[in-house]
Parts: sequence; C-alpha cells; structure tokens
Amino acid sequence: MNNRPLLEDLRFFCAVVRAQAFAAVARELGVSKAVISKRINLLEKALDVKLLHRTTRRLTVTEQGEIVYQRAVRILEDVDAMAQAITTHRLEPSGLLRLCSSSGFGRNQLAPALSALALRYPKLELQLELLDRPVDLIGEGFELDIRVGEVREPNLISRRIASNRRVLCAAPRYLAQQGFPSDLQALAGHHCMVIRERDQDFGRWVLKGPEGLETVKVRGPLSANNGEVVHRWAIDGLGIILRSEWDVGPSIASGALVHLLPAFAQEAHVWAVYPTRLSNSAKVRVCVEFLVDWFRSANGYHPDGPI
Repeated sequence: MNNRPLLEDLRFFCAVVRAQAFAAVARELGVSKAVISKRINLLEKALDVKLLHRTTRRLTVTEQGEIVYQRAVRILEDVDAMAQAITTHRLEPSGLLRLCSSSGFGRNQLAPALSALALRYPKLELQLELLDRPVDLIGEGFELDIRVGEVREPNLISRRIASNRRVLCAAPRYLAQQGFPSDLQALAGHHCMVIRERDQDFGRWVLKGPEGLETVKVRGPLSANNGEVVHRWAIDGLGIILRSEWDVGPSIASGALVHLLPAFAQEAHVWAVYPTRLSNSAKVRVCVEFLVDWFRSANGYHPDGPI
C-alpha cells in the first residue's frame, strides 16, 4: 500500500458499489462521471488493488473490492458516529420505521426487543412484517431487515447484531427407531426435514466441521417453509432438523431434542440489513444500536462472538 486512502474516496467507492453504476452516483452527487472514475482510480492506487471490473455495459465488484467495501462501510459509519457523538443536541428518533424479519425469529426474539424499543422512544412508529421468503428491501419499501443467515446482496449494508449457528438435532424417539447418524454423510440415509426459509438451500445442507465446509444432500417425507413447523415435527419424532440455536436450545436443554454431530454447525448470525448508511436515518441507527445492546444484555449474545 503506497498511501492511506482518503475518506471521501471511500465514500465515492461505497456509493458506486451500492448503485452499481458511475452515472447514477454522478447524478446523485452532482459531479461528472470523470470525477467519480478519478476518485476510484486514486483509491485503487492507494490500496494497490483492483476494486472494480468495468466494461461498457457492466460494473462488478472484485473479491478484494468486496472486502474493501465491507470495511469501508464500517469505517464511514464509525466516523459519522463520532461526529454525531460530539454534537450537542441529538434528535430523538420519530416517525414510521418499516422493518421485516422471519416469522420464528420475529415472534420469539425480535418482538420483545421492539417492545422495549417502543417504550424507550414513544415518538417512533414501528411496522413489523414477518416474511419467510427472500425480501426485496428497496423494492418493497423496507428500511430495515433483521435477518438470520447469509447476506448476499452487494448493494445493501449489513451489521452483525448477534452471533448464532444452526445445529443438527432430533428427538430421542426418532433416534431409538432410526439410530444416530455416524457422520455428516450418513444424513443422506435419514429422514431429514428440509425447509425453504430465507437463505437456506432446499435439501442441501452445508456445515462447518473439523475439516472445513462439508455438503450433504438430504431428503425426507416432510418439508415446510416455516421453521417452527419442522421444530414441532422434530419433537414429535418425525426426523432430523437443522435449526438455529436460539430456536432449539431450550428443547435440547429440556431433553425434548438431542444435539447430533456437535462437531458440525452452520454459521447463521443475526444481521441488521439496510439500504443506506446509518448516519442517514436516526430511526434506523437508533434501532440497530438498540438491538445490538438488547441481544448482548438480554440473551448473552455478542455480535462478534464465536460460531
């Protein structure tokens, strides 16, 4: 690295990644495309890395560019937060905040947190929708998505608010009848209850184990698009499930379910996902910061905790 990157160049780069076009950013900021291109070139020179692949028809982010983008978003948010922290007066968040989450997490984990948020900020109006499907955050008009699992959209900003993982489990009744799986690949011969919920691949489980990531193709007579349904079926002894620890933890602790193959787990952290930087919206910023503190204090989760 020859020089340290300028904050303003990082802002230009993040804006280009989100818009996926130089022209849109130029219009938004009131500058020419040449200026945008120059700033990106200076940033690439400072970092000594290629950030974008540019053609006449398409703009894509390189693998190293994606790393820079994720880091830059956090750096810019920290800088903006610092400026806000030294401001004498901070406006109390108010108005409507539309947010979404998956049904199980939304009901059991997010709803109590939002109740406490509403009590603290009475001028804030919260509209929560629970959706067990991929969500077009911008197209559907949501300002915030509280999501369990992977964030794939490069044009959105994400902040991890709680650590979490998915684990394998089944009821003692099922295991007495079908036996314990000896390893991950043995799951292919068991009744596995698959689910299509947000980020999960239907019938394909990828877990991290002692040798790294392993994939197994699973199937079974029962499937659903709702995690709480398959959780109930698992307790009834109908098969093996892959579910978040926040969901099945109490069932495992009570003995209703048995944790299988504990050396394997699937990373599924809880993320706050939003289309614009937190500094642009007091409502979103306050909500995200509140949720980070809530999950840390109420449930013992930490955003940077281990899988």
